Amino acid sequence: MLTIRLQRIGKKNQPYFRVVLIEHTRKVKGKYRELLGHRNPRSKETELKEDRIQYWLSKGVKPSPTVHNILVSRGIISGPKIQAWKPKKEKGGAAAAIQKDGGAS
Repeated sequence: MLTIRLQRIGKKNQPYFRVVLIEHTRKVKGKYRELLGHRNPRSKETELKEDRIQYWLSKGVKPSPTVHNILVSRGIISGPKIQAWKPKKEKGGAAAAIQKDGGAS
């Protein structure tokens, strides 16, 4: 199954991303099928090939959550944004909370 996702190509502490069409089982830095745009989060510059993205979406290709949110904010697709990340769970749950308090009841 194909997916539209981000591929990081920037240096250390200088993020820069390609928006690519790639098989969802391939490695993140693997060979992609088509380059659909790029994004520079430092300068907020985003360039997308809207006609090619619309074409692939019409063929049933699903974007990653982050790319979906970019497409919604650019007005290429309509709908609500989706949560692209999940907060970390606390280690241990309730047992860890008792230990933090010192165990005094």
